[in-house]
Amino acid sequence: MTEIAEDHRVFLFLQGPHGPFFNQLGKMLRLAGAEVWRVGFNAGDRAFWFHPQTYIPYRGTTADWPETFQSLIEEKGVTDIVLYGDTRPIHAQALEEAKARGITVHVFEEGYMRPYWVSYERGGSNGNSRLMDMTIPQMQAALEQSDIEAPLPPGHWGDMRQHIFYGALYHWFVMFRNGDYSNFRPHRSLPVTKEFRLYFKRLLLMPFLSADRLIATL
Repeated sequence: MTEIAEDHRVFLFLQGPHGPFFNQLGKMLRLAGAEVWRVGFNAGDRAFWFHPQTYIPYRGTTADWPETFQSLIEEKGVTDIVLYGDTRPIHAQALEEAKARGITVHVFEEGYMRPYWVSYERGGSNGNSRLMDMTIPQMQAALEQSDIEAPLPPGHWGDMRQHIFYGALYHWFVMFRNGDYSNFRPHRSLPVTKEFRLYFKRLLLMPFLSADRLIATL
């Protein structure tokens, strides 16, 4: 196992949201002095990670992933894992092993009630969130102990065009550039080709929908 200083953090990124968000987060962690690695499971993952020296392609099966993950933890001296959604099979397997080893788990997920694009929790989200073991009064009491002021919600949810564009581009790479990842299986039941068509259709219709909304507000 790699020997690391007690205060040295080694982050291992797994699958993230479509687009450059995980790449940007990894860059910020490196600037803060952390060591950062990324495991990619398909060509879409690879396309949005712009630091090839730290990219680790996984071309095996889901069944073989736990053993590979254990090896990566020991080889890199991983202290933290970062992932988007904790229920997809490869993430659930990694989360179980990480918790058994005392590794910090950072989970991003689509925002609750969609107040923002993503939420962040440690250990798990949704049904695996630590909030599931707390009552509303306990949550309120915990917030009162924090001296950090909660920011006001933004005036709008963000640029839907980017969300749709990155989704379409990600699935394009999975459809047409995935030859090196023949064992990859998506975690959703919806076929990749159908998901790509949905994103592409939304992208084409967006100018018309935007014009329709503009007319409706006049």
